[in-house]
Amino acid sequence: MCSLESLKIDLKGLSDDVTTFTYRLSDSYFEAIDAPEVRRGDADVSLTVRKVAGGYFELRFHIDAEVTVACDRCLDDMRQPVVADGQLTARLGDEYSDDEDLVTVPEDDGVLDVAWYIYEFIALGIPIKHVHADGQCNVAMMEALSEHSAGMADDAEGSQAVDPRWSGLEKLKTIIKD
Repeated sequence: MCSLESLKIDLKGLSDDVTTFTYRLSDSYFEAIDAPEVRRGDADVSLTVRKVAGGYFELRFHIDAEVTVACDRCLDDMRQPVVADGQLTARLGDEYSDDEDLVTVPEDDGVLDVAWYIYEFIALGIPIKHVHADGQCNVAMMEALSEHSAGMADDAEGSQAVDPRWSGLEKLKTIIKD
């Protein structure tokens, strides 16, 4: 099990300059986060923290990752590359709050845990559609899919007659083509 302690940043202990943190995260990180979308992967994270006027901290994340997700076609695991950039603003205050892009960390504690933010940036960087390259999907699943797809296409063509109200539009289509 991965310890997420290294992903906690002591904001009060940072210098007035820019501080850079680098993390190499592996399967144990994703297991420790215990999030639904990604259970395994590798990620290189570069985090730059800059102290700005008014007691605010600007955090910039750059993440290069390769995570394991389910293929949309065959449902087998597949490796998906992810490149993500994110920004977050933090400040010290009376009590913890997380409002959109501003996180308030209790001043008596002064520690910001970035573990979940890193996961969110990775999850948001995963493309909506993720499928294996051609020919790499599970053969048995693809055969079952094609059988069901072919059966649905045959049923749709054979059993549904064209609604007579649309026949006038069909004539227009032929006129326009000519």
